[in-house]
Amino acid sequence: MECSIKKACCTPISTHKNKHSFLKMSLPRGFFFLVALFFTFTTAAYAARFDITNRCGNTVWAASVPVGGGRQLNSGDTWSVDVPAGTTAARIWARTGCNFDGSGRGGCQTGDCGGVLQCTAYGAPPNTLAEFALNQFNNLDFFDISLVDGFNVPMEFSPTSNGCSRGISCTADINGQCPSQLKAQGGCNNPCTVFKTNEYCCNSGSCSATALSKFFKDRCPDAYSYPKDDQTSTFTCPAGTNYKVVFCP
Repeated sequence: MECSIKKACCTPISTHKNKHSFLKMSLPRGFFFLVALFFTFTTAAYAARFDITNRCGNTVWAASVPVGGGRQLNSGDTWSVDVPAGTTAARIWARTGCNFDGSGRGGCQTGDCGGVLQCTAYGAPPNTLAEFALNQFNNLDFFDISLVDGFNVPMEFSPTSNGCSRGISCTADINGQCPSQLKAQGGCNNPCTVFKTNEYCCNSGSCSATALSKFFKDRCPDAYSYPKDDQTSTFTCPAGTNYKVVFCP
């Protein structure tokens, strides 16, 4: 989002003795400290905390990109990640079936992000995604649950502050009911991952719901089921809201 800044006009003060005398004469002591403090406070005011909790009966390895990295979460564990205002294209997901060595290298059955514990890249499908962008248009956060990369664990994604109460979830037994052509080890693929055609992937920028995308939408109506599923799948809260992401709610 583009912001316009009005330029203030002032009468220049000319001096031949010191080219920095304008700053010395015009600005009160502590001015720059106050400006820095203002911007620090403003940015902090719109940052968000994400509490990521594992309620599954087994260990998962949570991932958060571009802020956070990764963390092993045993059943019942919570990991809190502070995300700066203005962060976009962010994702949180659970990885399953992982094995890492002491240096944090290894791999996961679902959601693997290049064979490392501390993710800096998106995970490999299938994986259920919590997606968000903070402090965007009209000072709003945008958030969603996406099945465009498939499904591996049930998920809840809910605001916890700022008077915003509309949470979303995908808790259906997607893995147990997964169509045979979409089945994957530890999860259920989105048809785009399997068939890679415009019909399912919207490569041309235009596509509609299909019978296979409706499989996901019927079971998780809050979630994205295909790339252009925006109208019923994107939610907003005021900037500065905190959130929780729960695996197996």
